[in-house]
Amino acid sequence: MVIEPLIEELSPPPDPWAVAQRFIGLPKLLWFDSAGGPSELARYSYIAASPFEWFEFRGQEMPNPFEVLREQLSRYRSASIPGLPPFQGGAAGLLGYDLCHWLERLPRAKVDEFSTPDLAVGFYDWVIAWDHYADRCWLISTGFPNRFEQARIQVKKIQSYLELSRTQPARPYSRPINPVMRHPLPDFPNVFSNFNRAGFLSTVDRAVEYTHAGDCFQVNIAQRLVTPLREEPLDLYGRLRKVNPASFAAYFDTGYFQILSASPERFLKLSHNRQIETRPIKGTRPRGRTEEEDRANIAELLASAKDRAENVMIVDLLRNDLGRVCEYGSVTVPAVCQLESHPTVHHLVSQVRGQLRPGLSAIDVLKAAFPGGSVTGAPKVRAMEIIAELEPHARGPYCGCLGWIGFDGAMDTNILIRTFTAGKGWLKFPVGGGIVADSVPEREYEETLHKAAGLLRALEVE
Repeated sequence: MVIEPLIEELSPPPDPWAVAQRFIGLPKLLWFDSAGGPSELARYSYIAASPFEWFEFRGQEMPNPFEVLREQLSRYRSASIPGLPPFQGGAAGLLGYDLCHWLERLPRAKVDEFSTPDLAVGFYDWVIAWDHYADRCWLISTGFPNRFEQARIQVKKIQSYLELSRTQPARPYSRPINPVMRHPLPDFPNVFSNFNRAGFLSTVDRAVEYTHAGDCFQVNIAQRLVTPLREEPLDLYGRLRKVNPASFAAYFDTGYFQILSASPERFLKLSHNRQIETRPIKGTRPRGRTEEEDRANIAELLASAKDRAENVMIVDLLRNDLGRVCEYGSVTVPAVCQLESHPTVHHLVSQVRGQLRPGLSAIDVLKAAFPGGSVTGAPKVRAMEIIAELEPHARGPYCGCLGWIGFDGAMDTNILIRTFTAGKGWLKFPVGGGIVADSVPEREYEETLHKAAGLLRALEVE
């Protein structure tokens, strides 16, 4: 049975940061936060909590998590209301990088001491949704799982929460673990890497050898940074969104671990008209300390044949991925290697679009393209095999995605880069880049630090 959501406009629109602080004690708090970036990408924000169903999967547990989501979503359908922000309730949460093992036969990482789930998704029956362009906000309740009267109850309950201050004090942290292979990061007190500089350079050299041998054209290699967790994660996220605002930023609290993301990258969007869009990022330069230096960095990035080649490789990979689920001839590339500037870096960004075939859904799109090619390399499966060999630790949420699939079938997800994962007494935040045949190891190492700049600023360790 299809039901329509119950809608209450909140006027004047509350500040999303204030709402998140008030809701900190609610279970499975989730905030899709368009904190900055181009206006057409940073238009909508959403806060939800207290899902009526919750799913977690690790390793090779049965059943298949993609099919569980497909089956559960088929039980709940709700027509979207035109003119409102697209997410009006649905399945939302984490698809971690290691969910790839459900799609391909790949070796697992040697060490996974954080043990975050491969998938953690809730079914959210209410959401507070902002349209920043229109400066409006709505409280939307589907009423699931108990239909319309439940929607009325939920609206009243959430309205009462909006009147409260912070709903509970900071959480007690679980007993800390001792992450292995801790190498101090030069110039950053209490930040450690699973590589020392020489070790990372050697790993990049090995990745370059694989490209010369013809195993792959490109492979993404990351170093994992960690630092002790010293504060409430939402407070840290508040600083992160100030120093590194991003179009696809997000905060997700499962209760025992939290994801704090300043992602600038969309992974997959499925619109109500069944058009798919992905926006791969490849090519990075730091922001300059002066206007002249900033212009020089932009010019260098735009003139870089290497960075353009990396980007085009991933565009070709994603065209192939989308071609598996799109109508024949519908996959197009509206933009290639466009400049996109952020508070700490400049990027080259492309767009790939296609029209989803009849009879297929958001789950089929995810299965066709997960994980994102911009954070694996090409060809994808061989690149992931090399990643498992060369990176000593499991990626966890990093390079997976955080996003939503609406009860109406639409979807939007990010790529989890520029992201903290908080848990077990630590913050971990891998940073990496695409390695190709002409990569210079020293420059690749420096690029990882450029990408970590906003995260390190949020830690106040610079």
